[in-house]
Amino acid sequence: MRTIEFLSGCVTSGSPSGAALVNDCGLQRVQRGRGRMSAYLLAVLIGLAASSSSAAPPENNAQGANNGGGGWANGRILVMPRPGLTEKELGKILSEHGGKGKKIGQSDLYIVDLPVNASEKAVAARLAHHPAFKFAEVDEMVLPDLIPNDPYYGSAWHLPKIGASAAWDKTQGAGVTVAILDSGVDSAHPDLGPRLVPGWNFYDNNANTSDVYGHGTKVAGAAAATSNNSTGIASVAGQSRIMPIRVTNLSGAGYWSTITQGLVHAADNGARVANVSFLGVTSSLTVQNAAQYMKNKGGLVVVSGGNTGTQQNYVSTTTMIPVSATDGNDVRASWSSYGAYIALAAPGAGIWSTTLGGGYGAVSGTSFSSPITAGVVALMMSAAPSLLNTKIESLLFSTAVDLGAAGRDPYYGYGRVDAARAVQAAVAAVPVPDTQAPSVAISSPSNGATVAGLVPVNVNAADNIGVARVELKVNSTTVAIDSTGPFAFSWDSHGVPNGAVNLVAYAFDSAGNSKASATVAVNVANGVTTLSKDTTAPTVKIVNPVVGPVSGNNVAISVNATDDSGPMGITHTLYINGVRKASGTGTTLGYNWFIGNVGAGAHLIQAMVRDAAGNASSSSVYVMVVK
Repeated sequence: MRTIEFLSGCVTSGSPSGAALVNDCGLQRVQRGRGRMSAYLLAVLIGLAASSSSAAPPENNAQGANNGGGGWANGRILVMPRPGLTEKELGKILSEHGGKGKKIGQSDLYIVDLPVNASEKAVAARLAHHPAFKFAEVDEMVLPDLIPNDPYYGSAWHLPKIGASAAWDKTQGAGVTVAILDSGVDSAHPDLGPRLVPGWNFYDNNANTSDVYGHGTKVAGAAAATSNNSTGIASVAGQSRIMPIRVTNLSGAGYWSTITQGLVHAADNGARVANVSFLGVTSSLTVQNAAQYMKNKGGLVVVSGGNTGTQQNYVSTTTMIPVSATDGNDVRASWSSYGAYIALAAPGAGIWSTTLGGGYGAVSGTSFSSPITAGVVALMMSAAPSLLNTKIESLLFSTAVDLGAAGRDPYYGYGRVDAARAVQAAVAAVPVPDTQAPSVAISSPSNGATVAGLVPVNVNAADNIGVARVELKVNSTTVAIDSTGPFAFSWDSHGVPNGAVNLVAYAFDSAGNSKASATVAVNVANGVTTLSKDTTAPTVKIVNPVVGPVSGNNVAISVNATDDSGPMGITHTLYINGVRKASGTGTTLGYNWFIGNVGAGAHLIQAMVRDAAGNASSSSVYVMVVK
C-alpha cells in the first residue's frame, strides 16, 4: 500500500550542546547534556567541537525571531570579526560582555557563549556596531514550515518535466558530493547506503549521522538516490555521493549556528553542493558567510523557499540559491512561499522519494524542490568539471524555463530548472580565459590620516567575475586576508614604529589576476612605553587553519603573536612542509596558500616568531588536504 507524506519546506537544526530547542509542535524545550568525552575529544581533534550554552536568558525570546524562527538561542550569539583582529583583542572585546568565542572550522565565524544574565540581543547589537567586527547577530531558532494538508498522489513526473533523461545521456553526477544538511540519512536504505560518504553530527558532536526525524532521508533521496539499480526510485543525480550532515534534534529543530557549522564542514571536506531545506536562512548573516565560504571553495548552496503560501521578505543574497515549488502544470504550488529572494523554481508537489526504514513515498514541499535543484547542479558539475561554480550558477539561471512575468520574478525567480538544457549548456561552455584584473581602493583611513591602536581599514574591490580575496599589506608585511565582501580589516598599529606607514590592498580574482590599490600613507601615533630587559619569549599561534581538513584552491593562513615588550619588535617566519613561504613584522601575519597543485594528505604549517631581544618561539599545525 502506497503511503504519502507531506513535509515542511524547511526543517530546523539542533543545538550542538546544552541550548534550549524547539520542535515542530511548538516551543517544547529540550535540554541536552554533554556528549561522551570520547566524542567531544574527537570533535576537538578535527576542529568541530561546538560551543556550550548558558542557562535561560533574562528575557522572553519566544517571539524574537523575524525570519521564520521561534526565538533565539539562550546564552549564545554569532559574530564575524574583521580579518586582522588578533585572538587576544577578540577575547578582550568579548570579555567586556562576559563572552567566550569558539571558531567555526576553518572559517572566520565564531560562536560566542554569554553569561546567564546577559541579553543576547543587546550584546549582539553592541558588537554589530563595534569597528572591529563585520557583524554580530543572535542565533535564531529555525522552525519547520507549515505542512500542506491536501493529499497529492504522484509518480516521478518531475524527472521528465525537467528533462532529466536527456541530461543522463551525458552524466548522472559521478564525481560530485552533495551535502545534505538535515536530520541525518538512513544509511541502511538500499537506494541511499551505497551513495554515502562520511559526514558529521553537529547535534551530538559525533560521527553518527543516522536519521532521527525522517526528513533528511527524503531530502537525500530527491537529490541523489541510486538510479538504474532495479530498486525503488530514480533521482536527479543518481551517481553523486551523499554527505549526511545532521543539524537537528530528534524533532527536527535547531539554530542558525548548526547550519553554519554544517556548511563549513561540507566545504572543508570536499562537497561541491550543499542542500539546506530550512526556512529563512538567507536572512542570517552568519549563514550567508558560511555559504560564501563554500562558494569561495568552488561549491554552491541550494535552499528551500518555504511553504507559507505567502510573500516573504527574506533577504535576497547571491550566496545561496533559494527555490520555490511548482506542480505538474508548471504553476507555483499554492503553498509555496514567494518573494524577491527566490532565485529558481523546481517541481515540489508529489515527489516520490526514499523514506526512513527502507521505504518510498510521495512528498511535497520546497524541501524537495531544493534538492531536485541541487541534483541538477551536481549533474552540471559532473558534466563540466572545469567550469567555475559561478559559471555553473549563471548557466543554471539562464537555461531555466521562464515562467510568469518575463525575466526574474518573485514567484519563479529566473524560471523552472531544466536539467537537460543546463547540462547541455555546461558541456558546451568553453571556459574563456579571464585576463581582467579587479579594481581595488582603500576607502578608509584616508591618505595622511593619523591613527593609533586598532585601526579599521575598509577596501572597495570589484571584478568582472568576482573578487576571490583581498590582502592587506602594511609596509612589506601581509597582515590579513579577507575572502568575503564587504572587504574590511582590523589592523593593530602597535606592530610598527610611530611615524609614516604605507597601506596597500591587493585584490585577486579566481583566475589569479591581481591589482594593487593606490598607497595610503598614514601617521601612526601610539604612546611610547619604556620597558626593562626582555628575557621572555613571545607567544605565537596559528589561528587559521586549525587542525583538520582543508579543500578548494586557496587556504588563508593567519598567524597571531604577542610579546611582553610589545608587538613592535616581533618578526614572523612562516614555513609549509619545511619550506619558507612568508615573513613579516608586527602582531599578525597573513599568507594565501595555494593548494590547487598540492597533494592530498597531511601537510605541516609552522610559524616562528622572534622579539627584538632575540627571544624566539614557534607553533605548528597539521592539516589534511582533501581532493
